[in-house]
Amino acid sequence: MPPSCSGGESFVSEDVKSKESVKLPADCSISAIREVHELIRDAFGQHAALEIDGSCVDRADVTSIQLLISTAKTGREQGRAVALTAPSQVLCNVIRRAGLADGDHHFTSQIESR
Repeated sequence: MPPSCSGGESFVSEDVKSKESVKLPADCSISAIREVHELIRDAFGQHAALEIDGSCVDRADVTSIQLLISTAKTGREQGRAVALTAPSQVLCNVIRRAGLADGDHHFTSQIESR
């Protein structure tokens, strides 16, 4: 299971000074995923790094996980850091159910604070 879902550190990416933080909304299920995508897309376009706070998520499904993994993959391809911090228990459960208990490999290690 990802370190952040077991009480350890969050998934984060390596030493990046310029970052944008975005807090995921409570509903990240398929019915709200379009708005979540727009939120992440807009934030991702602002800075070199993106920190995604998952602490408020209380509805999630595999579409949310697909979006997060796609965001991390895009970041890697563009040489940009992506971090998932403080995932809620709901988000952790969906990660586990999706078979991604070792999901931290999608994100790199630590974003430097501004």
